[in-house]
Amino acid sequence: MLRQSTRSLALSASRCAVASTRVASRQVAQRGLQTAVAQGLRLPNCSWQRNSIARAGFHSTSLLCVETVKVPQMAESITEGTLKQWSKQVGDFVNQDEEIATIETDKIDVSVNAPMSGKIVELLANEDDTVAVGQDLLKIEPGEGGGESAPAAKEEKPAAPKEDPPAKDDIKPDASVADKGKAPEPPKKQETPKPAPAAKSEKPAQKGNEKQAVEQKVAGSRNETRVKMSRMRTTIAKRLKQSQEVAASLTTFNEIDMSALMEFRKKYKDLILKEQGVKLGFMSAFAKAACLALKEIPAGNASIDGDSIIYRDYVDLSVAVATEKGLVTPIVRNAESMGLIEIEQAIAGLGKKARDNKLALEDMSGGTFTISNGGVFGSLFGTPILNMPQAAILGIHAIKEKPVVVNGQIVIRPMMVVALTYDHRLLDGREAVTMLVRIKDYIEDPARMLLEPKA
Repeated sequence: MLRQSTRSLALSASRCAVASTRVASRQVAQRGLQTAVAQGLRLPNCSWQRNSIARAGFHSTSLLCVETVKVPQMAESITEGTLKQWSKQVGDFVNQDEEIATIETDKIDVSVNAPMSGKIVELLANEDDTVAVGQDLLKIEPGEGGGESAPAAKEEKPAAPKEDPPAKDDIKPDASVADKGKAPEPPKKQETPKPAPAAKSEKPAQKGNEKQAVEQKVAGSRNETRVKMSRMRTTIAKRLKQSQEVAASLTTFNEIDMSALMEFRKKYKDLILKEQGVKLGFMSAFAKAACLALKEIPAGNASIDGDSIIYRDYVDLSVAVATEKGLVTPIVRNAESMGLIEIEQAIAGLGKKARDNKLALEDMSGGTFTISNGGVFGSLFGTPILNMPQAAILGIHAIKEKPVVVNGQIVIRPMMVVALTYDHRLLDGREAVTMLVRIKDYIEDPARMLLEPKA
């Protein structure tokens, strides 16, 4: 018995010693880490920090594990952009892959997504700042679900006091009694004051709007508004000016009778829409006609590179699409090998991506020939400007009924004016005119395009 009691006392004493040693070690570790944080020291390895903190029995990862998010790689030819806007602010919680900011480049907007879930600690750039690839953009404190509980608690606090008085009456009696006796009274009291403030608040707002409207309609106003040019608009301006300064531009015009193509479209558009799910328009016909004409006049699909001329066996067709931010030219690759329906599907897909602001840089890089459709805006005719380093651009316009002479008789026909702007350094007048006439011939007799061999 004495031996057992002695052993038990020894065991309990050793356990107490171990426990006291653990407590002491935890306190020492905690003091050491707090001292390191207070002195601004950072431990090198975040995983080691978490393990050591877990052993010490407390958590301070929020002070030690802050990750820096950098400006992502956008494209090979783009090294910087303009920080258009922040989608999140300091203190906001973000989930992994959630959009944090938008960077505007020369051609498209690039989204910056969160590489991890956590809380935003610091923003390292302001809106409208120019940011370079690899530059520090913001700091995130990693965590899971930290941002969802905090807003919920904030929203519940103001709502709780309003519901406290009825809650006391509803908890003690049955729910049915509360509904029968006291439910109708609170709505009456709450509904009566609501219309009064609403009516009062609307009158000043209306008066303020009327004053603003009067101020805007004052005759002889000389107000001015200064808005910074977007990066895309700045790039468009530079490239168009470069086109005028470098290329020897010249434009040739012609008229096309659209009767045959309109009849062709009217006959098959419903069938194609039903079977292929795409609307048959005029753009695909002009694209196919241009590809066939470029096969005969290869200089129209060429470009100048220094002292050399690059001729191509393929046609990467740039289709001009107007967006809210400016004119973009997504590309239909290898248009020469496509049929009308395939071209129409490709153009429709690119147009939708452009309107939804989802075009990638790959969708607009390159291009050997451009078609610009000003007719959708009602343009009767105009001179398109070259999209350098391309050698030519075709402009198509609105269809108007005109009196024309056919077989010695004056008849009314739907006519379209088309324009071909070309770089006179590559194309002579004879080649440019021949190319536009070939396009005219194919459009006025669409069946001819079926008889031509594949481009």
